[in-house]
Amino acid sequence: MRFGLPRHHHSRCDSTNTRARELAAGGAPAGTIVTAEVQSGGRGRQGRSWSAPPGGALLYSAILRPLEERHLLLPLAVPLAVCDAVEAISAHRCLVKWPNDVWIGERKCGGVLIEARPQDGWAVIGVGLNVAIAPADLPEEFRESAISVGGGAAVEQALGALNPALARWARAEPGDVLEAFAGRDALHGREIRWDAAAGGAAGRGVAEGIDARGNLVALTSGGERISLGAGEVHLGRI
Repeated sequence: MRFGLPRHHHSRCDSTNTRARELAAGGAPAGTIVTAEVQSGGRGRQGRSWSAPPGGALLYSAILRPLEERHLLLPLAVPLAVCDAVEAISAHRCLVKWPNDVWIGERKCGGVLIEARPQDGWAVIGVGLNVAIAPADLPEEFRESAISVGGGAAVEQALGALNPALARWARAEPGDVLEAFAGRDALHGREIRWDAAAGGAAGRGVAEGIDARGNLVALTSGGERISLGAGEVHLGRI
């Protein structure tokens, strides 16, 4: 499996994931990628928007097919690939805030959005990575929580690092993904709180790692060990 060819590049589009989903539905081959200078409708988890100034971020979506059992951990594997790509083009050390935020220090430099169609045998892997954005050019509400790779890194350089990293992690065995994620787990051992989701209750406790299904394991303040598979997890005072 290789990623990067064919490449569909747009000076502007609504969302690279939307364009990639259309291509996948039309039979585009595995490894096809969509990139953009600017996107007007970029989005992350929970329907949030993802915005970036022209030319400052890698806005990227890739088609993966066929889907295999190992790809159940794709939401963990893809952030690992982004970490490897950032570290290949910079001196930074990256961590992952479960499930899919890539951190430099404790500030977000990138995020992942995977949209799968198991019934059709494909998934679209979306990555947004701040590469060369000056702090003043970040949206005001994110200037304290976001960061760019910087250090002279360029978007095409990041793309060249991400394609092979994604190919490695997309075919990785689940045990290797879990082991590597444990080494980059930004939440492990930290006090967290979580919102209600999927019929569960909001709560608080300490993050204890990731289980074999990719869920976050937490030890509650009442001493119960639970798995969190959806919703929002926050670092916070408890």
